[in-house]
Amino acid sequence: MPWDSPMPARPVVAVAGATGAVGIEMLKVLEQRRFPAERVVALASSRSAGKSLPFAGGTLVVEEMNAESFRGVDIALFSAGASVSRAMRDAVVGAGCVMIDNSSAFRMQPDVPLVVPEVNAEDAAAHSGVIANPNCSTIQMVVALKPLHDLAGVRRVVVSTYQAASGAGAAAMSELYDQTKEFLDGEELHVEQFAHRIAFNCIPHIDVFLDDGSTKEEWKMVVETKKIMHAPDLEVFATCVRVPVLRCHSEAVHVEFDRGITADEARAALAAAPGIVVMDAPRDATYPMPAILEGTDSTYVGRVRQDTTVEHGISMWVVADQLRKGAALNAVQIAELLLQ
Repeated sequence: MPWDSPMPARPVVAVAGATGAVGIEMLKVLEQRRFPAERVVALASSRSAGKSLPFAGGTLVVEEMNAESFRGVDIALFSAGASVSRAMRDAVVGAGCVMIDNSSAFRMQPDVPLVVPEVNAEDAAAHSGVIANPNCSTIQMVVALKPLHDLAGVRRVVVSTYQAASGAGAAAMSELYDQTKEFLDGEELHVEQFAHRIAFNCIPHIDVFLDDGSTKEEWKMVVETKKIMHAPDLEVFATCVRVPVLRCHSEAVHVEFDRGITADEARAALAAAPGIVVMDAPRDATYPMPAILEGTDSTYVGRVRQDTTVEHGISMWVVADQLRKGAALNAVQIAELLLQ
């Protein structure tokens, strides 16, 4: 069946990179949301072939991914890295399968929709066999920006991120565990996954540095936000920092609007928007925090207040689970759009 044919009501779904941190979470999300799959196939490299993964009360045996793996598959959720996605694109699309890709391989290609269902669900229908899942830090920010943009028109965004180890994969999460123990035991810290130690530290360095002194992670937040929100003139400035948190990215987001709005108006718009939970009672010490939000699906917003340093400014604190809304959940939500 060609990829532009109607999607079956019960599609066959493949998870490519099923043994990685995001792949495992994709399987959990498919199960928890009761995605109506006829069958789910777990794919990974030859190193992982034969492993068993829990799914829907049973197990899936991991199969080695190759160009033939996508025959008879309707939707392929990819989290195997950009190079693998590029290598497999023709095989996936040629098999009549829609690739929903979690890597950066295709995000900025003009013919590939970059989709966050709460923000630009309609873009998914314009795919040519590939739909891109945005960067994790971008996803939660645009979910929070969308209702505010609809309310007053976002003109400029300055964001500082506090990104969890989960954004760098399962090995990075293990390194945070191991380094913390090494530090507390007075042992030498072994650094492999990051440029510096992550235990009891903050690293203002995610992805590679570019010629202008920014990192690629920061560049992604700029260009992806403009594409998702269909706002080429939107000004975005990002500073991305890795922090010693296992899961959930946090962001301090400062927004300047076309017209003035109050903090109460911003809270009301956020509370009414899909996918957002407002946690904003600071006098009662109620605000979003990574430690209490691991494993959740919403984008949480708190510390909403007037920013008096700019005209028409609002500041807010945004937290979401990087493995869920920042990756696996968003991909499965895109798959759900295809069924509509």
